[in-house]
Amino acid sequence: MLDPISLTAVSAVLGAVGSGMANEAGRWAWESTGGFVRRIAGREIPAPTAPDELDAVARMVSDRLRREPQLASSWTEFANRVSGGGRGPGAGFAPAAGQPGLPASIRFFTDRKEALKSLDREASRRADGTPRLALVYGAEGMGTSTLAVHWGVRQAAMFPDGQLYADLAGGTAAARDAGTVLRSLLRQLGLRDEDMPTSAGELSEFFRRCVADRKLLIVLDHVHSAAQIRPLLTSAPAVFTIVVARRPFPGLDAVRVPVGPLTDKDAVRLLTQLLDKPAIAAARATLPSVLARCGGSPYALRAAAPRLTEPASGPAAGADPVRAAAQDTYRSLEPGTAKLYRLMAVCDWPALDAAVAAHATGTTPEDAAQRLGELAEGLLLERNTTADGRARYHYRPAVRGHAEAVAVQEDGIAACSAAMARALRWYVHLSTSVAHQALPESWRVPAPSAPGTPAPGTPAFESRGEALDALIAECGNLIQAVHCAEESGDPASAVRLCRSLWPLQLKAGRHEMLLPALRIGARLADTHLPGTADAGALHAQLAHTLTELRHWDEAEAEALAAARAEEAAGHKRGHASATEFLGLLRLRQWRFEEAYACFEAADAVLITMGTQDEGTADVPRARALLERHRGRALRGLGRFEESRDRLGTALSHFRAQGDTYNTARTLTDLAETWLDASDTAAARPLIEAAITTLSGQSAEYHVAHLRSMRERCTAEERGTG
Repeated sequence: MLDPISLTAVSAVLGAVGSGMANEAGRWAWESTGGFVRRIAGREIPAPTAPDELDAVARMVSDRLRREPQLASSWTEFANRVSGGGRGPGAGFAPAAGQPGLPASIRFFTDRKEALKSLDREASRRADGTPRLALVYGAEGMGTSTLAVHWGVRQAAMFPDGQLYADLAGGTAAARDAGTVLRSLLRQLGLRDEDMPTSAGELSEFFRRCVADRKLLIVLDHVHSAAQIRPLLTSAPAVFTIVVARRPFPGLDAVRVPVGPLTDKDAVRLLTQLLDKPAIAAARATLPSVLARCGGSPYALRAAAPRLTEPASGPAAGADPVRAAAQDTYRSLEPGTAKLYRLMAVCDWPALDAAVAAHATGTTPEDAAQRLGELAEGLLLERNTTADGRARYHYRPAVRGHAEAVAVQEDGIAACSAAMARALRWYVHLSTSVAHQALPESWRVPAPSAPGTPAPGTPAFESRGEALDALIAECGNLIQAVHCAEESGDPASAVRLCRSLWPLQLKAGRHEMLLPALRIGARLADTHLPGTADAGALHAQLAHTLTELRHWDEAEAEALAAARAEEAAGHKRGHASATEFLGLLRLRQWRFEEAYACFEAADAVLITMGTQDEGTADVPRARALLERHRGRALRGLGRFEESRDRLGTALSHFRAQGDTYNTARTLTDLAETWLDASDTAAARPLIEAAITTLSGQSAEYHVAHLRSMRERCTAEERGTG
């Protein structure tokens, strides 16, 4: 049995607690650990942010525990409580078998026998410690993604624990980083964001642990480099990863599976499957030119099938078959549909729908929905259906390139810019409306459109949860809108869009996805709106996300910038909040004295607010939150009695106001404070009260943490903790 005060055991505890900071329980454990380390060392120890720093802290703790037997006993009890005996996040997790799946396959699939055999061999070879990894590559429209999905559907029985799929959107504006993709794969396995580590490095290792004993297929589509997917690869013996790319790239040790053009014989076979033999016979005169124009591309052949008897025109053989197919289909479009096809390609939206198409092109949502459907039927758009049954669309890269070029040629730069501006206005209206419904009490969320001028078609939701889900669904488009606003010289729209992302940061994580957009927003606010509340808000939002991602040095700079901007703007509520953000960062860094000073400074700003100041009505609640935070800082300093006094004051306010969420959080803080003082008898009723308070509040993760605390109390009271 591992000695609990050995360097290895202490390192494991510190590492496990550090990896679990994605949720409230994890942050409680981290702060508790910082306070305990401070008491062991007799001085403040900065929180470790790198492996060598963690090793140094673990060595100091282990050495001190060996010299102080009383401390050693307390540490053992504490370590069991905060880390579940040293287990990391997700310990004991078992994804539901067979739940995740691939996108739908196609009905008619021709040739590719050798490619399918290559995948069969790699999937079934004897395990030797190297990753089961295949790189399927070929030009756009050659069916690489179709091949991977079709093979996976055929071999589903090999993977009883599921088939995971991620589109990395390589080479487009929607390209996804490794952290975002890892979280997507883990969600497909049934994990929540609260179950996942915060840092990208820990996330990769966590993913490998979760799939280590699973029989899984992982398809990574539209990859553009080895660096993009290296954190996603695993050597687990029963996990097979298929990487789909346009071309082979260096740095990936994988079985290469090329997907080239279909032979004329196989191309005719595909056309026969899509149509019938009489149709092929009727097209005998035009068939050779169609085959030459399609260049063996399954996509081009499918697009050409409805017009098989029409003479080919335009680019000669050897041109890009996807663009040639797009041009052929484009010629047959009705003018209104052709206009929508052109103008929606001006910006690389990840997921189009009828609402944005209607605003960009000046038509009705019903008309736009019909025209989007027509474009999908003609293969000029790819259709996806959301979980709630809504149709969403996106362009293939080469098709979008064709549409954008035709838009510039036929509509002109001014019309293209106007269409993008109309789409941007829609996303600004949409994001502010939905964000306000998701978090109506937050002054950080910008107010919706001015009274009397709502955007047509802005949805209304029955609950905050539905609004948040809608905001999550639009996340990719909103981020792209920020980029478009920057490129088109519209900083006001970019800032407003970024401020509407706050509910996503606070309630849904998505920090890796949001970080680039928030950086743009803060930069534009500094350039165009310096010393304003908008600039302060954007720096504060950026500080929050950087804190969650554990980029603490950057987070500190942003929190300080937020405080300066809010103070310059005379926005006292924002100034106090930015100072509070800095204090919360100090808690993460185990700098408890500085954290306490920040909360004191924030309170000093709040007490100067009068009726003329914005947000005065929120001051009592804000001061109660600062009382709670001061209690947390005092707990870290080991000043338990003072901590409980502060927490008690905060608790009285939250109970009086009927704020069940903060009541439960403060009760948990009080229980943790008693547990830090090794008084389980005093902690237990507080834990029970917190559980009762959260009854029916959809706070499963918090309740699970409280139940774990209760079990630990029982174990320690029985002398088995």
